[in-house]
Amino acid sequence: MAMRSDVEKVAGLDGDLVGLTREQLDGLASRLDGPLLRAGDPGWAEAVLVWNGMVARSPALVVQPASARDVAAVVEFVAAHRLRLGVKGGGHNIGGTAIAAQGVTLDMSRMRDVTVHRDARLAHVGPGCRLADVDRATQAHGLATVLGFVSEVGVAGLTLGGGFGYLTRRFGWAVDNLEEVEIVTADGRIRTASRTENAELFWALRGGGGNFGVVTRFTFRLHEVGPTVYGGLVAWPFERAAEVLQAYKTLTLGAPRELAVWLILLRAPAAPFVPPEWHGQRICAMSVCYTGDLAGVDDVLAPLRALGAPVVNLLREQPYVEVQSYLDATEPKGLHYYWRTEYIAALSDELLSTCQELFARFPNPAAELGILHLGGALNERDEADGAVGNRNVRYACGVLGMWEPHEPDASAFRRSVDEAWRRLRSFGTGGNYVNFQLAEDGPGRTAEAYGKNYERLRRAKAAFDPGNLFRVNRNIPPAS
Repeated sequence: MAMRSDVEKVAGLDGDLVGLTREQLDGLASRLDGPLLRAGDPGWAEAVLVWNGMVARSPALVVQPASARDVAAVVEFVAAHRLRLGVKGGGHNIGGTAIAAQGVTLDMSRMRDVTVHRDARLAHVGPGCRLADVDRATQAHGLATVLGFVSEVGVAGLTLGGGFGYLTRRFGWAVDNLEEVEIVTADGRIRTASRTENAELFWALRGGGGNFGVVTRFTFRLHEVGPTVYGGLVAWPFERAAEVLQAYKTLTLGAPRELAVWLILLRAPAAPFVPPEWHGQRICAMSVCYTGDLAGVDDVLAPLRALGAPVVNLLREQPYVEVQSYLDATEPKGLHYYWRTEYIAALSDELLSTCQELFARFPNPAAELGILHLGGALNERDEADGAVGNRNVRYACGVLGMWEPHEPDASAFRRSVDEAWRRLRSFGTGGNYVNFQLAEDGPGRTAEAYGKNYERLRRAKAAFDPGNLFRVNRNIPPAS
Protein backbone atom coordinates (compact mmCIF):
# COMPACT_ATOMS: atom_id res chain seq x y z
CA MET A 1 0.00 0.00 0.00
CA ALA A 2 1.36 3.41 -0.99
CA MET A 3 1.87 6.06 1.69
CA ARG A 4 -1.15 8.34 2.02
CA SER A 5 -1.36 12.00 2.89
CA ASP A 6 -4.28 13.28 4.93
CA VAL A 7 -5.53 15.35 1.99
CA GLU A 8 -5.72 14.21 -1.65
CA LYS A 9 -5.54 17.00 -4.22
CA VAL A 10 -7.94 16.35 -7.10
CA ALA A 11 -8.64 18.47 -10.19
CA GLY A 12 -11.90 20.36 -10.02
CA LEU A 13 -14.28 21.13 -12.85
CA ASP A 14 -12.83 24.58 -13.37
CA GLY A 15 -9.18 23.48 -13.27
CA ASP A 16 -8.60 24.25 -9.60
CA LEU A 17 -7.37 21.63 -7.14
CA VAL A 18 -9.86 20.39 -4.57
CA GLY A 19 -8.62 18.90 -1.31
CA LEU A 20 -10.34 15.65 -0.30
CA THR A 21 -9.81 14.34 3.20
CA ARG A 22 -9.11 10.73 4.05
CA GLU A 23 -12.51 10.55 5.71
CA GLN A 24 -14.25 11.72 2.55
CA LEU A 25 -12.45 9.15 0.42
CA ASP A 26 -13.07 6.40 2.94
CA GLY A 27 -16.74 7.35 2.87
CA LEU A 28 -16.81 6.99 -0.91
CA ALA A 29 -14.95 3.66 -0.77
CA SER A 30 -17.44 2.31 1.77
CA ARG A 31 -20.25 2.79 -0.77
CA LEU A 32 -18.48 0.80 -3.49
CA ASP A 33 -18.26 -2.89 -4.30
CA GLY A 34 -15.35 -2.18 -6.67
CA PRO A 35 -11.99 -0.74 -5.55
CA LEU A 36 -10.90 2.89 -5.20
CA LEU A 37 -7.28 3.15 -6.39
CA ARG A 38 -4.53 5.71 -5.89
CA ALA A 39 -1.09 5.87 -7.49
CA GLY A 40 1.03 2.95 -6.32
CA ASP A 41 -1.87 0.62 -5.60
CA PRO A 42 -1.92 -2.81 -7.30
CA GLY A 43 -3.68 -2.49 -10.65
CA TRP A 44 -3.03 1.24 -10.98
CA ALA A 45 -0.69 1.04 -13.99
CA GLU A 46 -3.12 -0.99 -16.08
CA ALA A 47 -6.07 1.15 -15.00
CA VAL A 48 -4.48 4.37 -16.34
CA LEU A 49 -2.89 2.86 -19.47
CA VAL A 50 -4.26 4.22 -22.76
CA TRP A 51 -3.56 3.23 -26.35
CA ASN A 52 -2.20 6.56 -27.66
CA GLY A 53 1.03 7.32 -25.83
CA MET A 54 0.91 10.92 -27.07
CA VAL A 55 -2.02 11.71 -24.76
CA ALA A 56 -1.08 9.60 -21.74
CA ARG A 57 -1.83 11.36 -18.46
CA SER A 58 -2.56 10.40 -14.88
CA PRO A 59 -5.63 10.92 -12.72
CA ALA A 60 -5.51 11.40 -8.96
CA LEU A 61 -8.03 8.61 -8.29
CA VAL A 62 -9.40 5.61 -10.16
CA VAL A 63 -12.60 3.78 -9.32
CA GLN A 64 -13.25 0.38 -10.87
CA PRO A 65 -17.02 0.04 -10.47
CA ALA A 66 -18.66 -3.36 -10.25
CA SER A 67 -22.22 -2.16 -10.94
CA ALA A 68 -24.41 0.73 -12.00
CA ARG A 69 -24.89 1.44 -8.30
CA ASP A 70 -21.13 1.98 -7.93
CA VAL A 71 -21.15 4.33 -10.89
CA ALA A 72 -24.03 6.31 -9.41
CA ALA A 73 -22.14 6.68 -6.13
CA VAL A 74 -19.09 8.06 -7.94
CA VAL A 75 -21.14 10.46 -10.06
CA GLU A 76 -22.89 11.78 -6.95
CA PHE A 77 -19.52 12.21 -5.21
CA VAL A 78 -17.78 14.07 -8.05
CA ALA A 79 -20.83 16.25 -8.61
CA ALA A 80 -20.99 17.18 -4.91
CA HIS A 81 -17.31 18.12 -4.87
CA ARG A 82 -17.23 19.51 -8.44
CA LEU A 83 -14.45 17.17 -9.54
CA ARG A 84 -13.24 16.41 -13.03
CA LEU A 85 -14.41 12.97 -14.20
CA GLY A 86 -13.15 10.71 -16.99
CA VAL A 87 -14.58 7.38 -18.13
CA LYS A 88 -12.38 4.61 -19.50
CA GLY A 89 -13.98 1.84 -21.50
CA GLY A 90 -11.17 0.50 -23.67
CA GLY A 91 -8.83 3.52 -23.45
CA HIS A 92 -8.46 3.51 -27.24
CA ASN A 93 -9.65 7.04 -28.04
CA ILE A 94 -6.97 8.87 -30.01
CA GLY A 95 -7.67 12.12 -28.16
CA GLY A 96 -7.17 10.54 -24.74
CA THR A 97 -10.65 11.30 -23.43
CA ALA A 98 -10.61 8.33 -21.03
CA ILE A 99 -8.41 9.93 -18.39
CA ALA A 100 -9.22 13.08 -16.42
CA ALA A 101 -5.80 14.59 -15.67
CA GLN A 102 -5.44 14.77 -11.86
CA GLY A 103 -9.14 14.06 -11.62
CA VAL A 104 -11.24 10.95 -11.05
CA THR A 105 -11.38 8.20 -13.66
CA LEU A 106 -14.01 5.48 -13.83
CA ASP A 107 -12.24 2.41 -15.20
CA MET A 108 -15.07 0.17 -16.41
CA SER A 109 -12.92 -2.94 -16.88
CA ARG A 110 -14.77 -4.95 -14.18
CA MET A 111 -18.06 -4.53 -16.05
CA ARG A 112 -17.27 -6.79 -18.98
CA ASP A 113 -20.14 -9.24 -19.20
CA VAL A 114 -21.88 -10.13 -22.47
CA THR A 115 -25.28 -11.86 -22.43
CA VAL A 116 -26.67 -13.09 -25.75
CA HIS A 117 -30.39 -13.72 -26.21
CA ARG A 118 -30.34 -15.78 -29.37
CA ASP A 119 -34.07 -15.99 -29.99
CA ALA A 120 -34.62 -12.27 -29.43
CA ARG A 121 -31.47 -11.40 -31.44
CA LEU A 122 -30.21 -9.12 -28.69
CA ALA A 123 -26.97 -8.80 -26.73
CA HIS A 124 -26.56 -7.02 -23.40
CA VAL A 125 -23.01 -5.68 -23.23
CA GLY A 126 -21.06 -4.25 -20.30
CA PRO A 127 -19.32 -0.89 -20.71
CA GLY A 128 -15.86 -2.36 -20.15
CA CYS A 129 -16.11 -4.78 -23.07
CA ARG A 130 -13.73 -4.78 -26.00
CA LEU A 131 -14.97 -5.62 -29.48
CA ALA A 132 -13.44 -9.10 -29.19
CA ASP A 133 -15.55 -9.86 -26.11
CA VAL A 134 -18.77 -9.17 -27.99
CA ASP A 135 -17.74 -10.84 -31.24
CA ARG A 136 -16.70 -14.05 -29.45
CA ALA A 137 -19.97 -14.24 -27.52
CA THR A 138 -22.28 -13.46 -30.44
CA GLN A 139 -20.43 -15.56 -33.01
CA ALA A 140 -21.00 -18.62 -30.85
CA HIS A 141 -24.58 -18.26 -32.12
CA GLY A 142 -23.74 -17.18 -35.69
CA LEU A 143 -24.73 -13.61 -34.84
CA ALA A 144 -23.01 -10.21 -34.82
CA THR A 145 -23.69 -6.52 -34.44
CA VAL A 146 -21.98 -3.53 -36.03
CA LEU A 147 -18.74 -2.77 -34.22
CA GLY A 148 -15.31 -1.56 -35.28
CA PHE A 149 -12.43 -3.42 -36.90
CA VAL A 150 -9.70 -3.55 -34.23
CA SER A 151 -10.57 -6.11 -31.58
CA GLU A 152 -9.05 -4.23 -28.61
CA VAL A 153 -11.19 -1.11 -29.11
CA GLY A 154 -13.71 -0.44 -26.35
CA VAL A 155 -17.37 -0.96 -27.26
CA ALA A 156 -18.60 2.00 -25.19
CA GLY A 157 -16.52 4.76 -26.74
CA LEU A 158 -16.90 3.41 -30.25
CA THR A 159 -20.68 3.17 -29.96
CA LEU A 160 -21.32 6.50 -28.28
CA GLY A 161 -19.40 8.27 -31.07
CA GLY A 162 -21.54 6.58 -33.74
CA GLY A 163 -19.36 3.58 -34.58
CA PHE A 164 -18.60 1.86 -37.86
CA GLY A 165 -16.97 -1.31 -39.13
CA TYR A 166 -17.14 -4.00 -41.79
CA LEU A 167 -20.88 -4.55 -41.19
CA THR A 168 -21.85 -0.88 -41.55
CA ARG A 169 -22.69 -1.26 -45.23
CA ARG A 170 -25.28 -3.92 -44.35
CA PHE A 171 -26.69 -2.59 -41.09
CA GLY A 172 -25.72 1.09 -40.66
CA TRP A 173 -23.79 2.88 -37.95
CA ALA A 174 -23.25 1.00 -34.70
CA VAL A 175 -25.85 3.25 -33.07
CA ASP A 176 -28.39 2.27 -35.71
CA ASN A 177 -28.25 -1.15 -34.05
CA LEU A 178 -28.47 0.11 -30.46
CA GLU A 179 -31.80 -0.83 -28.89
CA GLU A 180 -31.44 0.40 -25.31
CA VAL A 181 -28.97 1.63 -22.71
CA GLU A 182 -28.78 1.79 -18.95
CA ILE A 183 -27.12 5.06 -17.97
CA VAL A 184 -26.18 7.09 -14.91
CA THR A 185 -26.89 10.76 -15.60
CA ALA A 186 -25.36 13.83 -13.96
CA ASP A 187 -27.96 13.82 -11.17
CA GLY A 188 -26.80 10.35 -10.09
CA ARG A 189 -29.97 8.62 -11.30
CA ILE A 190 -29.85 5.24 -13.04
CA ARG A 191 -32.10 5.49 -16.09
CA THR A 192 -33.09 3.36 -19.05
CA ALA A 193 -33.13 5.04 -22.45
CA SER A 194 -34.57 3.72 -25.71
CA ARG A 195 -36.73 4.94 -28.58
CA THR A 196 -39.78 4.76 -26.26
CA GLU A 197 -38.29 5.65 -22.85
CA ASN A 198 -36.25 8.82 -22.31
CA ALA A 199 -36.32 9.08 -26.09
CA GLU A 200 -34.48 12.40 -26.38
CA LEU A 201 -31.66 11.16 -24.17
CA PHE A 202 -31.46 8.02 -26.33
CA TRP A 203 -31.34 10.15 -29.47
CA ALA A 204 -28.40 12.14 -28.04
CA LEU A 205 -26.53 9.04 -26.92
CA ARG A 206 -26.68 7.63 -30.45
CA GLY A 207 -23.57 9.53 -31.54
CA GLY A 208 -23.26 12.34 -29.00
CA GLY A 209 -20.34 10.75 -27.14
CA GLY A 210 -19.85 10.76 -23.39
CA ASN A 211 -21.61 14.08 -22.86
CA PHE A 212 -24.78 12.80 -21.22
CA GLY A 213 -23.76 10.31 -18.58
CA VAL A 214 -22.02 7.01 -17.95
CA VAL A 215 -23.57 4.09 -19.82
CA THR A 216 -23.56 0.95 -17.69
CA ARG A 217 -25.22 -1.43 -20.18
CA PHE A 218 -25.69 -1.46 -23.94
CA THR A 219 -28.32 -3.57 -25.70
CA PHE A 220 -27.57 -4.27 -29.37
CA ARG A 221 -29.65 -5.74 -32.18
CA LEU A 222 -27.92 -8.83 -33.64
CA HIS A 223 -27.84 -10.13 -37.22
CA GLU A 224 -26.98 -13.42 -38.86
CA VAL A 225 -23.30 -13.17 -39.80
CA GLY A 226 -20.71 -15.91 -40.10
CA PRO A 227 -19.33 -17.66 -38.23
CA THR A 228 -17.36 -18.26 -41.45
CA VAL A 229 -16.81 -15.34 -43.83
CA TYR A 230 -14.38 -14.57 -46.62
CA GLY A 231 -11.69 -12.03 -45.98
CA GLY A 232 -8.19 -11.10 -44.98
CA LEU A 233 -5.41 -8.97 -46.43
CA VAL A 234 -4.11 -8.66 -49.97
CA ALA A 235 -1.43 -6.24 -51.25
CA TRP A 236 0.35 -5.11 -54.40
CA PRO A 237 3.48 -2.99 -55.03
CA PHE A 238 2.97 0.75 -54.68
CA GLU A 239 4.40 1.13 -58.19
CA ARG A 240 1.02 -0.21 -59.34
CA ALA A 241 -0.92 2.32 -57.24
CA ALA A 242 -2.81 3.97 -60.09
CA GLU A 243 -4.05 0.59 -61.31
CA VAL A 244 -4.88 -0.68 -57.81
CA LEU A 245 -6.74 2.50 -56.84
CA GLN A 246 -8.89 2.32 -59.96
CA ALA A 247 -9.67 -1.32 -59.22
CA TYR A 248 -10.68 -0.31 -55.70
CA LYS A 249 -13.02 2.32 -57.10
CA THR A 250 -14.57 -0.16 -59.52
CA LEU A 251 -14.93 -2.78 -56.80
CA THR A 252 -16.58 -0.50 -54.24
CA LEU A 253 -18.93 1.19 -56.71
CA GLY A 254 -20.38 -2.17 -57.73
CA ALA A 255 -20.07 -4.03 -54.44
CA PRO A 256 -22.97 -5.76 -52.72
CA ARG A 257 -23.58 -4.64 -49.18
CA GLU A 258 -22.12 -7.87 -47.84
CA LEU A 259 -18.69 -6.65 -49.00
CA ALA A 260 -16.61 -3.99 -47.23
CA VAL A 261 -13.03 -3.22 -48.25
CA TRP A 262 -10.54 -0.92 -46.55
CA LEU A 263 -7.73 0.44 -48.77
CA ILE A 264 -4.46 1.10 -46.95
CA LEU A 265 -1.30 2.64 -48.42
CA LEU A 266 1.57 1.74 -46.11
CA ARG A 267 5.05 0.32 -45.86
CA ALA A 268 4.97 -3.45 -45.57
CA PRO A 269 5.62 -4.64 -42.01
CA ALA A 270 8.34 -7.14 -41.14
CA ALA A 271 5.69 -9.79 -40.55
CA PRO A 272 6.03 -13.51 -41.27
CA PHE A 273 3.39 -13.35 -44.02
CA VAL A 274 5.33 -10.65 -45.93
CA PRO A 275 8.22 -11.81 -48.16
CA PRO A 276 11.49 -10.48 -46.65
CA GLU A 277 12.36 -8.50 -49.78
CA TRP A 278 9.18 -6.45 -49.30
CA HIS A 279 9.77 -5.50 -45.68
CA GLY A 280 9.65 -1.70 -45.41
CA GLN A 281 8.60 -1.21 -49.03
CA ARG A 282 5.58 0.87 -50.00
CA ILE A 283 2.53 -1.25 -50.85
CA CYS A 284 -1.17 -0.88 -51.63
CA ALA A 285 -3.10 -3.18 -49.32
CA MET A 286 -6.76 -4.02 -48.94
CA SER A 287 -8.48 -5.47 -45.91
CA VAL A 288 -11.50 -7.43 -47.12
CA CYS A 289 -14.59 -8.72 -45.35
CA TYR A 290 -17.33 -10.49 -47.32
CA THR A 291 -20.26 -11.81 -45.29
CA GLY A 292 -22.49 -12.99 -48.14
CA ASP A 293 -22.90 -16.32 -49.91
CA LEU A 294 -19.39 -17.74 -50.11
CA ALA A 295 -20.22 -19.57 -53.36
CA GLY A 296 -20.33 -16.20 -55.15
CA VAL A 297 -17.19 -14.62 -53.73
CA ASP A 298 -15.11 -14.96 -56.90
CA ASP A 299 -17.61 -12.92 -58.87
CA VAL A 300 -17.82 -10.30 -56.13
CA LEU A 301 -14.04 -9.89 -55.98
CA ALA A 302 -13.47 -10.06 -59.75
CA PRO A 303 -11.87 -6.55 -59.95
CA LEU A 304 -9.26 -7.67 -57.41
CA ARG A 305 -8.66 -11.02 -59.05
CA ALA A 306 -8.03 -9.19 -62.33
CA LEU A 307 -5.10 -7.31 -60.79
CA GLY A 308 -3.19 -10.56 -60.29
CA ALA A 309 0.31 -11.00 -58.84
CA PRO A 310 -0.14 -9.70 -55.27
CA VAL A 311 2.93 -9.57 -53.01
CA VAL A 312 0.75 -10.67 -50.07
CA ASN A 313 -2.45 -12.69 -50.33
CA LEU A 314 -4.15 -13.85 -47.14
CA LEU A 315 -7.68 -13.94 -48.57
CA ARG A 316 -9.54 -17.09 -47.61
CA GLU A 317 -12.59 -18.46 -45.86
CA GLN A 318 -12.07 -17.92 -42.14
CA PRO A 319 -13.91 -17.10 -38.90
CA TYR A 320 -15.40 -13.62 -38.70
CA VAL A 321 -13.57 -13.07 -35.39
CA GLU A 322 -10.24 -13.48 -37.21
CA VAL A 323 -11.15 -10.87 -39.81
CA GLN A 324 -12.13 -8.57 -36.93
CA SER A 325 -8.62 -8.82 -35.48
CA TYR A 326 -6.54 -8.69 -38.68
CA LEU A 327 -5.58 -5.04 -38.21
CA ASP A 328 -4.75 -5.28 -34.48
CA ALA A 329 -1.02 -5.52 -35.10
CA THR A 330 -1.03 -2.25 -37.05
CA GLU A 331 -2.00 -0.29 -33.91
CA PRO A 332 0.22 -1.38 -30.99
CA LYS A 333 -0.34 0.27 -27.61
CA GLY A 334 1.99 3.04 -26.54
CA LEU A 335 3.03 4.55 -29.88
CA HIS A 336 2.29 8.19 -30.57
CA TYR A 337 -0.70 8.43 -32.91
CA TYR A 338 -1.64 11.55 -34.84
CA TRP A 339 -4.51 11.11 -37.31
CA ARG A 340 -6.45 13.44 -39.57
CA THR A 341 -9.62 12.10 -41.18
CA GLU A 342 -12.61 13.20 -43.25
CA TYR A 343 -15.86 11.69 -44.43
CA ILE A 344 -16.13 11.40 -48.22
CA ALA A 345 -19.25 11.21 -50.40
CA ALA A 346 -17.60 9.79 -53.54
CA LEU A 347 -14.28 8.50 -54.88
CA SER A 348 -13.21 10.89 -57.61
CA ASP A 349 -10.18 10.23 -59.80
CA GLU A 350 -8.70 13.45 -58.43
CA LEU A 351 -9.02 12.20 -54.86
CA LEU A 352 -7.36 8.90 -55.74
CA SER A 353 -4.46 10.57 -57.57
CA THR A 354 -4.02 12.96 -54.62
CA CYS A 355 -3.84 10.02 -52.20
CA GLN A 356 -1.20 8.38 -54.39
CA GLU A 357 0.84 11.57 -54.61
CA LEU A 358 0.66 12.27 -50.87
CA PHE A 359 1.69 8.80 -49.77
CA ALA A 360 4.61 8.72 -52.21
CA ARG A 361 6.31 11.49 -50.23
CA PHE A 362 5.32 10.85 -46.61
CA PRO A 363 8.48 11.34 -44.50
CA ASN A 364 7.21 9.19 -41.61
CA PRO A 365 8.01 5.56 -42.46
CA ALA A 366 5.16 4.27 -40.27
CA ALA A 367 2.51 6.63 -41.71
CA GLU A 368 -0.47 5.25 -43.59
CA LEU A 369 -3.18 6.64 -45.81
CA GLY A 370 -6.49 4.83 -45.68
CA ILE A 371 -9.89 4.82 -47.36
CA LEU A 372 -12.76 2.96 -45.68
CA HIS A 373 -15.82 1.80 -47.64
CA LEU A 374 -19.03 2.65 -45.73
CA GLY A 375 -21.89 3.55 -48.05
CA GLY A 376 -25.08 1.50 -47.91
CA ALA A 377 -27.57 1.07 -45.08
CA LEU A 378 -26.49 4.22 -43.23
CA ASN A 379 -27.50 6.35 -46.24
CA GLU A 380 -31.13 5.20 -46.06
CA ARG A 381 -31.97 6.82 -42.74
CA ASP A 382 -32.89 10.42 -42.06
CA GLU A 383 -30.14 12.82 -40.99
CA ALA A 384 -31.97 13.33 -37.68
CA ASP A 385 -32.18 9.57 -36.93
CA GLY A 386 -29.77 9.69 -34.01
CA ALA A 387 -27.27 12.41 -33.22
CA VAL A 388 -24.63 10.68 -35.38
CA GLY A 389 -26.01 12.21 -38.58
CA ASN A 390 -23.61 12.09 -41.57
CA ARG A 391 -26.09 10.16 -43.69
CA ASN A 392 -24.39 11.29 -46.92
CA VAL A 393 -21.17 9.39 -46.14
CA ARG A 394 -19.94 6.63 -48.44
CA TYR A 395 -16.24 6.55 -47.52
CA ALA A 396 -13.89 7.78 -44.82
CA CYS A 397 -10.39 8.93 -45.73
CA GLY A 398 -7.53 9.53 -43.32
CA VAL A 399 -3.84 10.26 -42.94
CA LEU A 400 -2.52 8.18 -40.05
CA GLY A 401 0.73 9.29 -38.49
CA MET A 402 2.42 7.12 -35.86
CA TRP A 403 5.86 6.98 -34.32
CA GLU A 404 7.81 5.83 -31.30
CA PRO A 405 7.93 8.01 -28.17
CA HIS A 406 10.86 10.47 -28.20
CA GLU A 407 11.01 10.39 -32.02
CA PRO A 408 13.30 13.34 -32.95
CA ASP A 409 11.35 14.09 -36.15
CA ALA A 410 7.91 14.07 -34.51
CA SER A 411 7.23 17.74 -35.29
CA ALA A 412 8.02 17.22 -38.96
CA PHE A 413 5.82 14.12 -39.02
CA ARG A 414 2.92 16.07 -37.55
CA ARG A 415 3.33 18.84 -40.10
CA SER A 416 3.28 16.32 -42.95
CA VAL A 417 0.02 14.83 -41.64
CA ASP A 418 -1.54 18.28 -41.32
CA GLU A 419 -0.42 19.29 -44.81
CA ALA A 420 -1.81 16.11 -46.35
CA TRP A 421 -5.08 16.54 -44.46
CA ARG A 422 -5.49 20.09 -45.79
CA ARG A 423 -5.26 18.66 -49.32
CA LEU A 424 -7.83 15.96 -48.58
CA ARG A 425 -10.36 18.22 -46.85
CA SER A 426 -11.49 19.67 -50.17
CA PHE A 427 -12.92 16.25 -51.06
CA GLY A 428 -14.84 15.88 -47.78
CA THR A 429 -18.52 16.13 -46.95
CA GLY A 430 -17.89 18.72 -44.22
CA GLY A 431 -18.54 16.11 -41.53
CA ASN A 432 -16.09 13.96 -39.63
CA TYR A 433 -15.98 11.05 -37.20
CA VAL A 434 -15.95 12.41 -33.67
CA ASN A 435 -14.04 9.36 -32.37
CA PHE A 436 -11.07 10.24 -34.59
CA GLN A 437 -10.72 13.82 -33.34
CA LEU A 438 -7.42 14.79 -31.71
CA ALA A 439 -6.95 16.26 -28.25
CA GLU A 440 -6.07 19.65 -29.75
CA ASP A 441 -9.10 19.82 -32.04
CA GLY A 442 -11.32 22.70 -31.01
CA PRO A 443 -15.08 22.95 -30.52
CA GLY A 444 -15.57 23.94 -34.15
CA ARG A 445 -14.33 20.54 -35.28
CA THR A 446 -16.81 18.85 -32.93
CA ALA A 447 -19.65 21.00 -34.25
CA GLU A 448 -18.69 19.98 -37.80
CA ALA A 449 -19.02 16.32 -36.82
CA TYR A 450 -22.73 16.78 -36.08
CA GLY A 451 -23.82 19.40 -38.60
CA LYS A 452 -27.52 20.20 -38.28
CA ASN A 453 -27.84 17.97 -35.21
CA TYR A 454 -25.42 20.04 -33.12
CA GLU A 455 -27.89 22.56 -31.71
CA ARG A 456 -30.31 19.80 -30.75
CA LEU A 457 -27.43 18.08 -28.94
CA ARG A 458 -26.76 21.30 -27.03
CA ARG A 459 -30.38 21.40 -25.90
CA ALA A 460 -30.20 17.78 -24.80
CA LYS A 461 -27.01 18.58 -22.89
CA ALA A 462 -28.79 21.42 -21.10
CA ALA A 463 -31.60 19.05 -20.14
CA PHE A 464 -29.48 16.16 -18.85
CA ASP A 465 -26.16 17.76 -17.82
CA PRO A 466 -26.72 21.52 -17.40
CA GLY A 467 -23.59 21.91 -15.25
CA ASN A 468 -21.40 20.15 -17.85
CA LEU A 469 -20.18 17.55 -15.37
CA PHE A 470 -19.33 15.25 -18.28
CA ARG A 471 -16.80 17.42 -20.04
CA VAL A 472 -13.73 15.16 -20.40
CA ASN A 473 -14.81 14.17 -23.92
CA ARG A 474 -15.42 15.82 -27.28
CA ASN A 475 -17.45 18.31 -25.33
CA ILE A 476 -20.81 19.69 -26.36
CA PRO A 477 -21.61 22.76 -24.21
CA PRO A 478 -25.17 23.02 -22.92
CA ALA A 479 -27.40 25.51 -24.66
CA SER A 480 -27.87 28.65 -22.60
